[in-house]
This record gives sequence, C-alpha cells and structure tokens, in this order.
Amino acid sequence: MTDKFGIVVTGVSGRMGQTLVGLLAGHAGARVTGALERPGHAWVGQDLGTAMGGAATGVRVTDDAQGALQGAGALIDFTAPAATVAFAQIAAAHGIVHVIGTTGMTDADLAAIDACADRAVIVRAGNMSLGVNLLVQLTRQVAAALDADYDIEVIEAHHRHKVDAPSGTALMLGQAAADGRGVTLADVSDRGRDGITGARKRGDIGFAAIRGGDIVGEHDVLFAADGERIVLRHMATDRSVFARGAIKAALWGHGRTPGHYAMLDVLGLS
Repeated sequence: MTDKFGIVVTGVSGRMGQTLVGLLAGHAGARVTGALERPGHAWVGQDLGTAMGGAATGVRVTDDAQGALQGAGALIDFTAPAATVAFAQIAAAHGIVHVIGTTGMTDADLAAIDACADRAVIVRAGNMSLGVNLLVQLTRQVAAALDADYDIEVIEAHHRHKVDAPSGTALMLGQAAADGRGVTLADVSDRGRDGITGARKRGDIGFAAIRGGDIVGEHDVLFAADGERIVLRHMATDRSVFARGAIKAALWGHGRTPGHYAMLDVLGLS
C-alpha cells in the first residue's frame, strides 16, 4: 500500500468526497492519505471509514490542511471558491498536484489560483468527465461551422442542492461556443429572461438552469435555426464519472511542469 500515490480529499463528507473515497479504496495505483473537512464539522477527529459507516481505515478526518498534505502527492478539491483559493496556496507551498472541480469562482478567485501555478501543477475544470470534455470539443467545432442564423442555447439540469448557476460545465460549453464563433462570451452571454424581454438578440449565447430532485448533471447545447435544430447532449447518471476523471488528473499531474492545466490536457484533447 505504501507505494501507492497519496491523495488528500477535501470535503470528505459531501457527495463527491465520499464518491472519491470509495473509488480510491479499490484503486490499484492511488490511495487516500488525508481527509479534510471544515472546522467544527462532526466528522473531524473521527476515523474516515468509521465516519462513513464502514470499517476503520487508519486515516483520521482533520481540519488541518497543512498537516494532511504532508507527504501527499495530490489534493482533490470539490468544495467552495474561498476554500479552494486557500487550498491552492497550501498545495503550492507543498509543491503537490491540486485538482480543482470547484465551480462558481469569480475572476478574482481564478487570478489567485493562477498565482499559485508557478509552484505547482493545477488541473482545473468545470467538469472532469471524458464525455463532457468531448462535448466541449464538439460544441466548438459545430459553432465554428454554423453562422449566427443558428441561435445557441446551453441548457443544464442539476440536483436541488446545487448552489451556483449556470453550472461550471454550462459555462465551459458557452465558452467553447463563443470560441468557435470567434467572439467574447461576456459580450454575447444571455443568462436571464423574465418578463417582457424583447426578441432574442442575434448572435447571443443563452443559458438556462434547471434545479430539482437528485439530477446528477445533464447538459444540452442547442443550435436552432429556421426549419431545423441540432442538439448536442451529455447526461451523467453517476457521480463516479467525475471522481474517476479527478483521480486520473491527479495521477497525470504527478511529475509535470508546474502550470495551470485543463481536463482537456489530461485527456490529450487540447
């Protein structure tokens, strides 16, 4: 076990945290060496396995990131923007791979993360599944092939507990469409329609967010013109697709030159 790549998981009590821990328990090349939760959380101080309702693992849940990262090779982080920025600084100080699946970050958050990329490998993506990253590529190609006669709409659906909208994946897809069209997303983004909004503006890229139930993640990119529609779709039915991608990114980043990478780099699609 000791020769396996050591990974610290943040937010271990959450959906993604527990999914990551479960996958790493049976992974051939990596293992959990640290488990982080926020200060005051009920799991802090408990054995990770016991806290999850299973057998003891010997890994204790802690709120001490500095201590948890000692000797680790990577940190996998699906938390909140402020926490992720703080983790980026600590991970960079330790020189370990930081895999970021956190969404909802501001430009200031991203700038703070970028500032750490000269000391460590950072892999950040709004979505870490292979299928979604292929969808990003297809969206860019289709947008490049079709002119503004085709209206572009990005429609996403997630569970009722998701706190940010549009989703990070929806924004990735919108950015890919804008890149394909050769425009700046901020100039053409339409994120809210309510009341008398007037006709749709030619060339805009629209976003719509659905929240309900336990939807893991569904994303459509609609290209609509007079007489026809093209729909590119990805549906995730299990969080493990994101967790597997994050683990793959952590292993890929080991030994790489410090820098800020995307999941497309990990998958060889960039």
